[in-house]
Amino acid sequence: MDIYRPGPCALICTAIVVLFLIAPLIAVVPTSFTSSSYLSMPTGEWSLRHYRTLADDPQWGQSALLSISIGLVSSMLATLLAASFALGLWFQKPRLSAALIGFVMLPMIVPPVVSAITLYFLLTSISKVSAVLGYDTWSGVVLAHTVMIAPFAVILMMVALSQVDRRIDMAARGMGASLWQRISLIIVPNVRFGIISALFLCFVLSWEEIGVTLFITSVDAITLPRLVWMGLRDNVDPAVAAVSVLLITATIIVLAGVLWGRERRSRSVLVPATIGRGPEL
Repeated sequence: MDIYRPGPCALICTAIVVLFLIAPLIAVVPTSFTSSSYLSMPTGEWSLRHYRTLADDPQWGQSALLSISIGLVSSMLATLLAASFALGLWFQKPRLSAALIGFVMLPMIVPPVVSAITLYFLLTSISKVSAVLGYDTWSGVVLAHTVMIAPFAVILMMVALSQVDRRIDMAARGMGASLWQRISLIIVPNVRFGIISALFLCFVLSWEEIGVTLFITSVDAITLPRLVWMGLRDNVDPAVAAVSVLLITATIIVLAGVLWGRERRSRSVLVPATIGRGPEL
């Protein structure tokens, strides 16, 4: 079988483009080892002082834990709401499906500053009634992030459900399965990869959310992106470069783990198929 392989020119062009894209990320690495108290390339001496700052200053750890907890809760809520909405459309197929989908997509369509201002007035109004769920609170940030990331989860869930054969559900219904049994035993197992993808994407979007967070937080609920923004805006803290290097390293480790797991799964599928194949005549 003749397989097309890219030539040297294509490989060189690809390498140049990749190098151009990752050059800013590479430049952050030496900057994080500077011995200066401001962002700069190390002139002669490399230092770990800014990494020690991350370990000594509890605010960085608290902000990271806060961002993780907000990301986990908001991604689960957004995925649950998106799955419920997509399943409702998939089962009922209402006439106003397009209007409902357009309404749900509004946080993703309108400019982020409009959503941020709207959520700011909403949370400040809620603060007058309840101090737990309102402006500059953990639960308020979770609510705002859930509203912002839910449309992305809806898209992934609708794509996953569009690939499910309705005849499977019809067969289960014909055999007397209830609605809950059809959802939990038939539909959800067939869209589990869509659910996992929605959870992961929503967590990433909540983790990096900064535009809305700036409007709805002040001093109590300081997430890691907001703390990084404060470090760049107020005093250009070089610890921001150290945080960036740690996040880049964590991302590379996660991606490498995903690729390694995918490679192992593909090999586990190919090996039994090769063993079970009979001799070719």
